[in-house]
Amino acid sequence: MIPNAKFKNQSPEFWANIKLLNQRLGYTKKPNKTNPAGGFVIPTKDNIKKVFIDEGLDYSKLINSENEYTELGNIIIEYIIYRSEVLSENVQNLLMDKHEAKELFYSIKESFTHSTPLPYNKQKDEKRDFAYLTGIVNMLITKYKGDFDCDFDPKELTAITQNGFPVRTLSRRLDGAFPSVINPKAVWEIKEYYYTTTFGSRVADGVYETQLDGWELLEVKNNLGIEIKHYLIVDDKFTWWVKGRSYLCRLIDSMHMGLVDEVIFGKEVISRIPELVMEWKV
Repeated sequence: MIPNAKFKNQSPEFWANIKLLNQRLGYTKKPNKTNPAGGFVIPTKDNIKKVFIDEGLDYSKLINSENEYTELGNIIIEYIIYRSEVLSENVQNLLMDKHEAKELFYSIKESFTHSTPLPYNKQKDEKRDFAYLTGIVNMLITKYKGDFDCDFDPKELTAITQNGFPVRTLSRRLDGAFPSVINPKAVWEIKEYYYTTTFGSRVADGVYETQLDGWELLEVKNNLGIEIKHYLIVDDKFTWWVKGRSYLCRLIDSMHMGLVDEVIFGKEVISRIPELVMEWKV
């Protein structure tokens, strides 16, 4: 999923207000008898006024004296509505559970004739099996990359050099780099949680780690003029949709803040990875 151009390149003030409203009003509605699906919080004018008054803040840059949204207030509400709709109508249907992911993985593996790393998950006993999403991504990249190199498991930090001299090194090891971890065209992180039963800090930390990577890559782009495409690939319907919808909101925010070029959700890898690999090869 790529960001909506209308909401890219918004000001820091825009994001400050988005975060304030989400912090005070929440991201999601809890399911109940009248609304069993739950949903996402869309602030009303009264909600916004109360938040600002309670914080001792001035809401006039969002709602004017005639009780109408200002230009900034209007685009903030438009974005929150957009985020709710794209998650409910698109992302929810792309996320897979472990059974769907396993079936998809083995259907691709059955006809896969190339050699590529297929790592195992970190589970034990009967849960031990291939890391389905990582395996799917690796097989698709291998199928379409041709003779190009690809580092499917970088065991070192991503580095940028100029004229044979290191000028930037990222803080974290990422899950993949094309064609190399040195001066890559693209890097990615894969977050698959098929056997997770709760939304713990490890999952939440993954969102913020991606943002850290994004800030560092954005600095490289702004100060060195070097653009490295940055992707986050995530899956597991229970973890992300049932338990972690507020963090899905944060992923959509991260995309529109320019901290990740694209978030690829679940079965979306089937159509999107081949397209991206063809772009990287140019």
